[in-house]
Amino acid sequence: MTDLIPATARRAEHLGCIPISLTRNAASLHRRVALLFAACVLANTAIPIAAQSVCLPAPRLLTTMPMGGQVGTTFDVTISGDSVDDASELVFLQPGITATAKQDAEGQPVPKQYTVTISEDCPIGIHEARVMTPLGLSSSRVFSVGDLPEVVQEKPSSSPETALPLNVNSICNAVMPVRAINHYRFQGQANQRIIVDCAARGIDSKLRPVVIIADAAGRDLLVERRGDVLDFTVPADGEYLIKVHELTFQGGPHFFYRLAIEELPAETPPTRLASTQAVNSFSWPPVGLAEQASLPEMEPNDTATAQRIDLPSDIAGSFYPAADVDVFEFTAQKGDVWWVEVASERLGLPTDPSILVQRIDATDGVENADSATAKTIVDLVELNDIASPVKVSGNNYAYDGPPYNAGSADILGKLEIPEDGLYRLTLLDLFGGTRNDPRNRYRMIIRKAAPDFAIVAWAMHMELRNGDRNALSKPMALRPGATMALEVVAVRRDGFDGDIQLSMDNLPDGVTAQGLKIPAGESYGIMLLTADEASPPGSRNATFVGSAEINGEVVQRPCRVASMAWPVKDAWSEIPSPRLLLDVPVSVGRAEMAPITILARSEDMLEVAAGQTLTIPLVHQRRGDFSGATMSVKTMGHGFSKLPKFDLPLTADQSEAVLDLAKLKTPPGEYWIAFYGSAVAKYSPQAFALDNEAKPTASDPAPTKDIVDIVVSKPIGIRVLPAEKP
Repeated sequence: MTDLIPATARRAEHLGCIPISLTRNAASLHRRVALLFAACVLANTAIPIAAQSVCLPAPRLLTTMPMGGQVGTTFDVTISGDSVDDASELVFLQPGITATAKQDAEGQPVPKQYTVTISEDCPIGIHEARVMTPLGLSSSRVFSVGDLPEVVQEKPSSSPETALPLNVNSICNAVMPVRAINHYRFQGQANQRIIVDCAARGIDSKLRPVVIIADAAGRDLLVERRGDVLDFTVPADGEYLIKVHELTFQGGPHFFYRLAIEELPAETPPTRLASTQAVNSFSWPPVGLAEQASLPEMEPNDTATAQRIDLPSDIAGSFYPAADVDVFEFTAQKGDVWWVEVASERLGLPTDPSILVQRIDATDGVENADSATAKTIVDLVELNDIASPVKVSGNNYAYDGPPYNAGSADILGKLEIPEDGLYRLTLLDLFGGTRNDPRNRYRMIIRKAAPDFAIVAWAMHMELRNGDRNALSKPMALRPGATMALEVVAVRRDGFDGDIQLSMDNLPDGVTAQGLKIPAGESYGIMLLTADEASPPGSRNATFVGSAEINGEVVQRPCRVASMAWPVKDAWSEIPSPRLLLDVPVSVGRAEMAPITILARSEDMLEVAAGQTLTIPLVHQRRGDFSGATMSVKTMGHGFSKLPKFDLPLTADQSEAVLDLAKLKTPPGEYWIAFYGSAVAKYSPQAFALDNEAKPTASDPAPTKDIVDIVVSKPIGIRVLPAEKP
């Protein structure tokens, strides 16, 4: 659809997000929209167009200053973001952090400033900060809580002469200026061990920090360019400098960081500042795993001196030193089936584990076999990456797949024993020859089958055509009358192959959720969140789970939610950075209605015989105009996703969806489906205001042409009956 939008307008993208919804129950801004019984439409009008963006406005918190604080303290925080000018609250779902609007001398609220209090018993680590706006709860920004005193750098320190003094055992919150170096100074004592840690990417910053410790004259002593800590032993009493800059000397308000300087005793391992988790870490650890492994890796354990283990086994080790190869040997019986799982990359480490399992044929029997007497070695199986359960975008934007990767460089694989005997397992980091860090650890579990699953979800991204390369942070902030779709993917463990039902509870008033299940043998499902037309404003921290029957027992597993740390307008110029959220906030705004809601006329389960045609009457609740007479929609839901796309009218108050089950060959059973499409709507806040009576005036902002996400309806239930006999 981008061929309908001028290239000059595409280059003028401006982000936002509008929900158009289709549910089961019976201005002047152009925005391209994706509907989940949804659509995107182009409006032709003589009104001047100012810009184009992906989605209608969505509240996004982009910065807080400072980015955290010390337990037991109270301090002021200043925020910035998109569509947050009218924010009423700074919200923390962690009860140990509270915030109130800062007031001026006359008792009036100071815009975008809040007074934050961190209780003495607040957990140390990262938490999520958001703001409540008329459009709902914003996307989040990491807010860190520590036990060291903190300061805020008020102005740049671009030279050694202007270096900001820091106390050892403190944290500085700062922003990196463009094409600049920030300088800090501290007093060191001979033989004192100083640890310097700069938190940036792990707290949602765009900064790629380069950190340098220098002497008082500015001569570099120790440099770190990979985001690691600096472990510095002070050579003599005196003053020392810390220099921080961005790897390519970028800067600005989005390039913030927390610089920690701490004294540690010798031999005490440094503890990094807490950071966010990558999306793929959702699949670790397995349920019920002990916090500590039962067996340590014992060096040397190379090919000549393999470490003997018994199965099952739970081993903790490290890929150290560089090019380290860890070898384990064990006996096993014919027909045994073992599952091998390794976690290293999912622990946040830059590693790529690989395993080779071999059978050792010995000269005089299994009972006397060892690597010294082995006659032949036969390769049995090689285990490598955990593949993504769904195809991932090839360009980090929603064109040929979602811009999220649930797969991992870690290992989860099956080991079948063909003969009684001795076996050798070799574990290494594929690129370990370039890494020499004892912190590159791993956890390896060899177990009998323990069938299970882990799931993760993210807001659906439109499948845009070449030229629109966006990856958006999409808060679960609903307009009344709107539906939002979340894609849900599963990593299945140890042969589990059953249905996974999706559910979400503890929702705001007027909001309902229903999942299109992850069917047996598949890895993909949909969760739909719908705000009724009369939904009051509010927010809740929802509970999102997947349920399945395993070994005759129903089990529930939490569903983590992922989001983009930043709304990326063009992935050619900025690489998206997705991460896991710590919670599942769902909210309803009070500022606007959804521009359109498409409903199934009946709420009842629809019945159709296998091989017949099903007609679904639809009702359109239009609150604005669309360009073009129709929109093309596709069907979502197990058993119906292969239906060809069809057109729905955009100018009518009702329509029909006609589904030909003869082409699908859908077997009898109960199914839930929804529809998804796209269109460009003529949008303005005045047109979609809740009272729907505001008239546009000359003082209203000029309209813009925006690509808009529009998602649709509560699922439509279909019962397919056995085909009637002739």
